[in-house]
Amino acid sequence: MTKLFHVSDVHFGAEDPAAIAWFGERVAAEKPDAVIMTGDLTMRAKPKEFQAGGDWLRSLGVPVTLEVGNHDIPYYWDPLRRLFSPYSRYAAVEKMIERPLDIQGIAVIPLKTTARAQWRWNWSKGRVSPGSLNRSLSLIAGVPKDHLIIVAGHHPLIEGPTKGTAKTKYGDRALVALAEAGADAVLSGHVHDPFDVPFTHGGRTVRLIGAGTLSKRVRHSPPAFNELRVVDGAITTIVRTMEGDRMLALGEPVREPA
Repeated sequence: MTKLFHVSDVHFGAEDPAAIAWFGERVAAEKPDAVIMTGDLTMRAKPKEFQAGGDWLRSLGVPVTLEVGNHDIPYYWDPLRRLFSPYSRYAAVEKMIERPLDIQGIAVIPLKTTARAQWRWNWSKGRVSPGSLNRSLSLIAGVPKDHLIIVAGHHPLIEGPTKGTAKTKYGDRALVALAEAGADAVLSGHVHDPFDVPFTHGGRTVRLIGAGTLSKRVRHSPPAFNELRVVDGAITTIVRTMEGDRMLALGEPVREPA
């Protein structure tokens, strides 16, 4: 069995110290094969937040890949930095960002879903650019045929069973392309509540799996992360909280967009 911990939306600067400590204890005790962090490591993309988040991720002592969330680029009140040097504060975590992982027959492929600017008011929502999608598809093309393919991004590509929304522009097209390329699951965060639903396209099923948050910014769920158990190519999602664990039952299929 391969065990992966899927964590998201830690929001250093608004983190839950008890939840952060508990997660570290679980990693130390259970030694997962890798940690997949799907964005919003920080609250306001401040250097001290990246430093704290980077120190925490390095302290885990297991392979880590980190996606960039909308909170990880400078906010609207810092437009010059946001538009022209949005990644200048990443030094503390640079080596982890969009790091592909190959672990025991599983390939973890990064997908960028954030944008510095968009033609709509709410820039916190997701966007998959052609360049971002093509980079992910290129990485998938190089994965051995017998590997399970897990794509990791910050925003859900299509809306799931949560109150929070991503409204990811071109996410539906990206999901279809990823399904056709052979992706088995797409991991995300952003909405702060866990979910696991199947998406069907052309007779193929892709799991859409969202993680909760380890911050104080909880919504309908307590602070949580996902444990993904992979046995013989099958993924089981278990939501882990300090109050106890529960296995996520698959929701109703999210079918191919019209």
